[in-house]
Amino acid sequence: MINETQSRTQLLLGGEAMEAIGQARVILFGVGGVGSWCAESLVRTGIRRLTIVDSDRVSASNINRQLMATTTTVGQVKVDVLKERLLQISPEAEICALQQVFCAETAEHFHLETYDYIIDAIDSLSEKALLIRLATMTKAVFFSSMGAALKLDPTRIQVAEFWKVKGCPLARALRQRFKRQKLFPARKFQCVFSDELLTNEGLPYPTEAPQQTVTEAADTTGAAPTAPDWNARKAQINGSLVHITAIFGFTMAGLVVQDIVAKCRK
Repeated sequence: MINETQSRTQLLLGGEAMEAIGQARVILFGVGGVGSWCAESLVRTGIRRLTIVDSDRVSASNINRQLMATTTTVGQVKVDVLKERLLQISPEAEICALQQVFCAETAEHFHLETYDYIIDAIDSLSEKALLIRLATMTKAVFFSSMGAALKLDPTRIQVAEFWKVKGCPLARALRQRFKRQKLFPARKFQCVFSDELLTNEGLPYPTEAPQQTVTEAADTTGAAPTAPDWNARKAQINGSLVHITAIFGFTMAGLVVQDIVAKCRK
């Protein structure tokens, strides 16, 4: 029997694909401006086995672009608020919410090898590089979001293999880091990115502490930062807009669904 909430999805994709989508195990790192929309898109499309990972709490500055950020959720744990929303959409879903930092000390606790899909929406350069290297060592399909800040034009958002991404400072910093450390991704993987690069026209909000630039954050030691959450570990605080971050997130969710459907139709 067709689940009414998925009737339009099944009408397009068919029963076999819907079954495969429901069985896929997905882990998503980072549920901010990109990751939160990715999570919602996955669950609305039928993903029922989803782990979401983020150490942060909702702040007022998140409200302009993050799905679960509202004036009533400021101060709450992001993954907990998002899990509650996702279960309202799909009560039967198995949503595992982990308020944790992914880093060298915690990486093995996530058991990346047990997932079918690994999605990277991390802002921190060090942890992003580590996740890329470890995820590409597994058999899981891996997708990564490059920088979504300092963008305005949604038509510039693209998908490309990591080493072919152009015009993205975050991708450039990651490639420099891999080359400097002589530690590379184990295989190729697809990224969502935009080659648009604007500048911040306004002044930082007074409560926002100065952050490192991407270049400064690409240190030569490779040492993991000691900050308590990803907000303090970001390469740089930049302006961002919801229509851009959401399209990044929706595109990554679309890549997952597209891959599942393609495998069903082989």
